[in-house]
Amino acid sequence: MNYSIRGQQIEVTDALREYVEKKLSRLERYFEAPTSDLNVTLSVTRDLHGVEVTIPMPGLLLRAEDRSKDMYASVDAVVDKLERQIRKHKTKVNRKFRQRPDGGLKQLFTEGEASHSSVQVQEQEDELELVRTKRFTLKPMDVEEAILQMNMIGHNFFVFSNADTKEVNVVYRRNDGRYGLIEQG
Repeated sequence: MNYSIRGQQIEVTDALREYVEKKLSRLERYFEAPTSDLNVTLSVTRDLHGVEVTIPMPGLLLRAEDRSKDMYASVDAVVDKLERQIRKHKTKVNRKFRQRPDGGLKQLFTEGEASHSSVQVQEQEDELELVRTKRFTLKPMDVEEAILQMNMIGHNFFVFSNADTKEVNVVYRRNDGRYGLIEQG
């Protein structure tokens, strides 16, 4: 794996770089072929140490982030999150493409790791379950009104019909307290 490690408001020391690379190298056993680049961003805001890792792959983007008071604990947590994501995707891919002759995405992951019983137990616990469905009419409004509505109901996001573009958009509250907008692309 090629590591691209950068720091925001933190100097990436050799010891920290080695620790990140050592921990993330555990993920190599899950892949058939080496992945292109593994992007790591280390940051410090106030007294929280953040780690964000992105692994771009053909047809799949793995991403995890964590913030805690200890940088090394954040790195460990991100690696654990990525391992869970990989196992979920691998299980899904194996189920979906088991009968496909070309294998599809299945070729991204190795076969050996899924045979561990502890891994299989974890996969069963991580199954996705839809527990609620909501239907509602989207009132046309501008972005500012959508943010006000979101704050009024106390949610982290709000789905609305954008009066300017006539498209369905989502506003959300970011970790830094500001707001983001998701538009159709």
